[in-house]
Amino acid sequence: MELGLTTFAERYPADGRPAPSAAERLRQVVDEAVATEAAGLDVYGVGEHHRVDFAASAPAVVLAAIAARTERIQLTSAVTVLSSDDPVRVYQDFATLDGLSGGRAELMAGRGSFTESFPLFGYDLADYDQLFDEKLALLLKLREEEPVTWQGKFRAPLDNAIVYPRTDNRPLPVWIAVGGSPESVARAGLLGLPLAIAIIGGEPARFRPLVDLYHRALAEGGHERQPVAVHAHGYIADTEEAAISEFWEPYTRAMNVIGRERGWGRMTRAQFDAMRGPEGSLFLGTPDVVAEKIGRVRDTLGLDRFMLHTSVGTLPPEQVLHTIELLGAKVAPQLG
Repeated sequence: MELGLTTFAERYPADGRPAPSAAERLRQVVDEAVATEAAGLDVYGVGEHHRVDFAASAPAVVLAAIAARTERIQLTSAVTVLSSDDPVRVYQDFATLDGLSGGRAELMAGRGSFTESFPLFGYDLADYDQLFDEKLALLLKLREEEPVTWQGKFRAPLDNAIVYPRTDNRPLPVWIAVGGSPESVARAGLLGLPLAIAIIGGEPARFRPLVDLYHRALAEGGHERQPVAVHAHGYIADTEEAAISEFWEPYTRAMNVIGRERGWGRMTRAQFDAMRGPEGSLFLGTPDVVAEKIGRVRDTLGLDRFMLHTSVGTLPPEQVLHTIELLGAKVAPQLG
């Protein structure tokens, strides 16, 4: 199973520290990705958001900076908000990244968990579902065919167009990233695309029916088995006490900011403790505890990749780098 990390380049104040500037946080992200490769891990992902508390609005640019300082690690968006972007430009950005990185680029396409990009780029939220369907279809056509003739509702038509640059020796890898929608899971399977599931609450085991649905859809679409990944929040430290004390305040501060926007109640310590328990969604604790939990979820869901999202609340860089070191040195060997 592949292991790696994801980030949204979060920039929250915590524990008396001011929020880092966007520029400072982006430089930290590049350092984290370099450390992820040095730790022997497999993948690093950068998510797209368009709000003050997340610095990464242009994942392909950030990943290109990472490509210049790494040699092996897979570089993925996590996710690209395809509904509010132009598939032609998205393809060009990631094909360019693929060339710069020597064939290490991936793209995870999703609807996005926030909606700021829709008004920013002139789209109507009432078209939420149609936008994603149409733009995903065009993106897949662009990576498979040249020239492309296409017409849709939300962008100008293409007439015998060839989009450059092309990726060398393979189509651009495209995953579908989902938060739990059965329709999205089934779409990924019918299209024969790899599936990434964001698990940020509840019990990971409850996602088993969705994985089963995905495999049925793959078979119905006539496709071979495709990889399944999970993205989840978590943090690793040398002791359980350190993991809890270092992660609790930054994590709950960030989650409460998002929760206020969505009408959730404030996170309590009891909720946090339940989430870090054996059946919860938070992968938090010592390397042994986290390895056991990842292994259990891997076996339950049949995972090919697990991506740990540590920077939910903005942690000191040295703590993030230590988590990366532990994930590579002490967790990965236990997972084979």
